Parts: sequence; structure tokens; C-alpha cells
Amino acid sequence: MQESPAFAKLVRDVVRDFGDPQIIWQIVALVAALAVALVLRRWMIGRLDRHFERVAPSRRAGSSSLRRSFFPMFGWMCVALTRVVLQEHMRVSLLRLAEVPLFGTALIYLAFYFARRLFASSPQAYGLLKVFERVFTAFAWLSMFAYVLGVHDDILNWLASVRFAVGSSHLTLLSILSGLLWVGVTLVLAMWVGSLIEDRIMRTTTLDGNLKVVMSRLVKGVLTLIAVLATLSFVGIDITVLGVFGGALGVGLGFGLQKIASNLVSGFIILLDRSVRIGDLITISPYHGTVSQINTRYTVVRGLDGVEALVPNEQLVTNVVQNHSFTETRGRAKVNVQVAYSADVELAMSLMLKAAEDIPRVLTDPAPSALLLNFGADGMDLEMGFWVQDPAQGSGAIRSAINMRIWRSFREHGIEIPYAQREIRILNDWADGVPVASVDRPDLPAETPKPPLPQAEDSEKKPS
Repeated sequence: MQESPAFAKLVRDVVRDFGDPQIIWQIVALVAALAVALVLRRWMIGRLDRHFERVAPSRRAGSSSLRRSFFPMFGWMCVALTRVVLQEHMRVSLLRLAEVPLFGTALIYLAFYFARRLFASSPQAYGLLKVFERVFTAFAWLSMFAYVLGVHDDILNWLASVRFAVGSSHLTLLSILSGLLWVGVTLVLAMWVGSLIEDRIMRTTTLDGNLKVVMSRLVKGVLTLIAVLATLSFVGIDITVLGVFGGALGVGLGFGLQKIASNLVSGFIILLDRSVRIGDLITISPYHGTVSQINTRYTVVRGLDGVEALVPNEQLVTNVVQNHSFTETRGRAKVNVQVAYSADVELAMSLMLKAAEDIPRVLTDPAPSALLLNFGADGMDLEMGFWVQDPAQGSGAIRSAINMRIWRSFREHGIEIPYAQREIRILNDWADGVPVASVDRPDLPAETPKPPLPQAEDSEKKPS
């Protein structure tokens, strides 16, 4: 087992100091320095939280990595300051050894903090970076322990000795691990570049919305493919072995991933034929709302009540979809009202048209129209139809405002809105009126008088 000379000297110094009573003071100094670092961490997190309350959410990207870096960063500073103060009076080998992991951990967290700030505009790269941060942190700690123990060369040689046969090529465990590491790095960079290009495409005003999404996805897919292939070739892995994995992936798609593949293809069909576009108002049973996102697997339909439904793309291709914004971006709404037969119908219709004037989002071209629909049992049914802009925002508030204006104007001009009235007439064939018994008990016939019972005579003899 080959040992690192620098670390071997540090370990020997610590082992030597453990036989000295001063090691207790080094431990006390180390614990005190870490306690001060913990207090500084809490103070700094409090100030950071108060600062984030006043800034936009986009500027809080990477705050979790920054929070995790506070303790090792302040710990390294406190331990280093303690070592400088005490090294003139006592041995400080334990403090020197503690500075190494504290400094390395703080450096890793700070590096990922700046990386998260850099990739904040790309949700995919930001999520991949979070996973890569955890994997890289664990890998760095394992590498540090291997370096401390002096076994890092032995581990690398063992990883290089483990071989796998894939087709006609041979891969080692070391090449696979290094390839995965570099693939992660290049994927993050490719997604970041793709997010920059996507932002540039989305700001273009001369392209259709669906075409922008298609171009953005194609750019990200091409950059991801180039990053993976270039990285594998760079680390010495023959990319022809990917044909084996491609065949396995094809079998998986044929059996277990049919729905996923169908939704993926359907998503590109929707984007290319532009039957459904972002911002359209659609109805696909039982959902009704505005299309806010068209993703790889599903489409987000945001209802008028704010609830979002994730509809698989396959349903938008195979089922009937009512697109209220396909060719007409306007929507028609109406209000119904009933007036009494004694009212002036022409005046009522003109007041209804006047109530729709100067209402936000109500269009003047085509102009609102009032109709006399039919003659009802209680009054005359009137209807006023009008066109609104952006029907995806709903028309309930508009109809409420128009109804309020109609109610006020009808009251001012004395136009009555009737309510249901019914008259009940009771007809009978009795010349002298209704019998009293029938009134008391209408469900029973009148009682006839019964003859009195015979009374027993007083002279009736009793039996002896």
C-alpha cells in the first residue's frame, strides 16, 4: 500500500501528539473553534433570510448550497485563526489536519453555488446540477479519505483491472466511472448552452409559438447527443457499443414504454401541425381551460379557476378537442332578461345595448345585438349577445357588470322584470255551498245521523 508523503507526515504528527497531554488542549481548541463557526453560521443565515425576503425569487437560486457552505467556511477560518494563535505556544497538528476537509467542503459548496446561479435560467440543467452536486460531494469525500489513507493508487489500479466485454469492445470500471463523471459535466454545460439558445429563440417575434418550442427542443436534443458522444470518445469508450444499448432500448419501447413513446411522438405532432398552441382555449372532456405548456409527455391545461390539468399528449391527438381559439380569437357571450308585457320592448332593448358600452374587453366590432326571443308565460324573453376579447380570461365578470347596469337602467325607466305569478280558482257544483263536514274533513264523506239505541225498562225482572 503506497502512502502519500505529505499526509503520512500529518498522520505521524497527530499520532505523536496523541501521546502528549497537549492533545487535550488541541481538542478543546478545535471544539471551541467549531462552536464559534456554528454561531457565525446561524447569524449569517438569519441575515441571508432577511435579505432574500426583499429580492425576487430568481435571485435566490443556489441559496441551499450557499447555506451549506457557511459552516465549513467559517469552521476553516476559525480553525486556521486558532492554529495561528496557538502554534507559538503548543503543537497544532490536529488543527492542521482539520483544516483540510473543512476547506475542501467549503470550496465544493461555493463552486456549486456559483454554478447554480449560472444555470438558474435552465430548469433541466438546474435539476441535473442538484443531483450532480450530491454525487460529486460524496465522491470528493471518498477521494479525500482514500488520499488520507494512501490507498488512492491501489483503488485506481483495481478499478482499471475490472473489465467488461460489450460486443467486440472491452470496458473497465474506471473508464465507465470516469465517463459517467464527464458525461454529467458536459450534460450540464450542454443544457446551459441550450437554455441560452432557447431564451434567444423565445424572444424572437417573427416565429410561431409552437415552432419556437420545436426548435428549442431540437437544439437541446442535438447538444445533449453531441455532449454524450464527444465525452465517451474523449474518455476512450468506443461509441459503436451503444448499438447494443440502442437495441435493448428499442425492445423496451416496444413492450413497456409504448405509452411514453406515443405521448412523445404525439407532442411533436401537436407542435408541428399547430392544431393546439400555447394560449389556446380548449375543451377536452372533462377539462376546459387555456393551454399553458406543451411538454414532451403531457400538455398543461389551466382552468378558469386556476386548477391545472396534465393531459397526456396522446389524448389530444386521438380524442375530439374543442379549440375555441383555433381560427377565432374572440368569444361570444350573452345575457338574458325577461320584461313584463306592459313594458316598452324597444326601450328595454336599447337600454340593454347601452349597458354593454364602455365595458372592458367588450368589442365594438362586431357590435352587441339585442333580440326578442319569445313570449313566455310570465313575460317577454330578451337576449343580448356581445363579443369579448381573450375569452380564456372568462366572461363572468363582464356579464355581471352588464347585468348590474341593466338592473339600474330598468329601475330608472320603470321597466318591470316580472316574477312568476299563478292564480288558483276552486270550482264546485253545490248550490248551497260546501257542506260543513266536507270542509272539516275533506278526505271523508259527511256522516249520516245514526238511530238511538233502545233503553232497558226499569220493570225488567232480574233473573232469579
